[in-house]
Amino acid sequence: MRSFTFFERVSRAFRDHESQLKLVLLCTTVSGGGLLAYGEAVGASEAAVTDKKKVVVLGTGWAGTSFLKNLNNPRYEVHVVSPRNYFAFTPLLPSVTCGTVEARSIVEPVRNIFRKKKVDVEYSEAGCVKIDAANRKVYCRSNISNNLNVKEEFVVDYDYLIIAVGANVNTFNTPGVVENCHFLKEVEDAQKIRRTVIDCFERASLPSVSEEEKKRILHFAIVGGGPTGVEFAAALHDFVIEDLVRLYPGIKDLVKITLLEAGDHILSMFDKRITTFAEDKFRRDGIDVKTGSMVVKVSEKEISTKELKNGGEITTIPYGMAVWSTGIGTRPFIKDFMAQIGQTNRRAIATDEWLRVEATNNVYALGDCATINQRKVMEDIAAIFKKADKDNSGTLTVKEFQEVLDDICERYPQVELYLKNNQMNDIADLLKEPKGDVKKESIELNIEELKTALSKVDSQMKFLPATAQVASQQGTYLAKCFNRMEECEKNPEGPIRFRGEGRHRFKPFRYKHLGQFAPLGGEQTAAQLPGDWISIGRSSQWMWYSVYASKQVSGRTRALVVSDWIRRFIFGRDSSQI
Repeated sequence: MRSFTFFERVSRAFRDHESQLKLVLLCTTVSGGGLLAYGEAVGASEAAVTDKKKVVVLGTGWAGTSFLKNLNNPRYEVHVVSPRNYFAFTPLLPSVTCGTVEARSIVEPVRNIFRKKKVDVEYSEAGCVKIDAANRKVYCRSNISNNLNVKEEFVVDYDYLIIAVGANVNTFNTPGVVENCHFLKEVEDAQKIRRTVIDCFERASLPSVSEEEKKRILHFAIVGGGPTGVEFAAALHDFVIEDLVRLYPGIKDLVKITLLEAGDHILSMFDKRITTFAEDKFRRDGIDVKTGSMVVKVSEKEISTKELKNGGEITTIPYGMAVWSTGIGTRPFIKDFMAQIGQTNRRAIATDEWLRVEATNNVYALGDCATINQRKVMEDIAAIFKKADKDNSGTLTVKEFQEVLDDICERYPQVELYLKNNQMNDIADLLKEPKGDVKKESIELNIEELKTALSKVDSQMKFLPATAQVASQQGTYLAKCFNRMEECEKNPEGPIRFRGEGRHRFKPFRYKHLGQFAPLGGEQTAAQLPGDWISIGRSSQWMWYSVYASKQVSGRTRALVVSDWIRRFIFGRDSSQI
């Protein structure tokens, strides 16, 4: 028994300090004094970090988790506050609703994520109820009730605050949505939908239920033709025709799936080729796609829609289960925080290009709860002209402008995008527009002519989509900034400060679009990848499998997801209510 305990301890120590023990073994092999030298070096390094900055991270979604995974500067003391103690791989939530993937397979406890990190990290299972930016305090309420059924409240101080709480579902104040519809934002939502789908089939199988009532119970309505709504509709259709029809043969012909979209097309953010293919495939599969149908009311058994294509006619649709997936809304305490800092009448927190909340110095916001307020070129045109006109001649040559062009494109990415979209080879092509047919070398512009040349540049500005891909990249970017904070204070690496002296500490955040997928059921997926590359079919489905497996946050969840897919291919989906 003693030997077993000894080996168990050794095994646990190796798992907890794998990288350190490997180095210790190497040092011991090479030199007998290596072990002692290594121990002294680590002790000195840790002792040097005394004055740590307190970083509070709100949220354990894509943005917050990505920040935690990439933060490795031991000069920070991190306190994570979130009502859920795990990270969820949300793109696979539709698969959870139909038993293709188990809920446990797409979640990773946050304590596992930062357990081996050199940074001191503390976690509290609680929700933020108020942010006091003036006094640098966060007011929180525990997610767990005590013996008196009261949730404890506490206050956390911070030096830096990272807001990454995501967003609520946007109901657009439609009557009856909150009371009667399912949402698909959290793991609990997916599990509830799964139980409700099976419950609908079980209720429709009861001998006392009439034929008309069975049709209503087995009518599944999905509101919202975006990626989540489309993927859930496809997953539900596959679940019904591949698994449930064999378990409920008497009612298989009564099942109906309806997808309601207020716009003219589903998947409007995708290429038109994908949109057309998806609509045609759904119609072939028997999924009723109703575009131009805006939901105006949801009762316990009926959905009322306003047909935008037919003069605003109101129609009612009986349903058994409704899933609402139509955009995102602002959380209440975020609205309160925005009012504190003067950002009223906004959908999300406005940040600068470094993800720092406008009107603050030490608060950052990323993910679905925030939006980057890209600065316009025309707002700084006078400062740009002055900085580029080094000889103070009152005119600007191509050479002078070229010397600051890299900084301009980095600070104002819409300039580079404008040149690319208008097929201009260089800045001379842009500056020639107000001067007409003039040789490149002899171009000289005054400030009014420069304004004319750059007047259309800001039209290229676009808001980033509220996707997991954006949030993840923002978390990684911000962690790298925090890792290099002291170094970049001394040696700034960002673009020129056009309105001031010196350079910005960091390069601004730049989103790199890596493509997007839209699973359409029947082992077919549409993929839209960079370079206007479109792929639709079974090959894209296997690409989807490989990408989503590789993007799992840990080896444990990667193995579980793959095993769930294999189980589904062999045994079918799980149709239990558990």
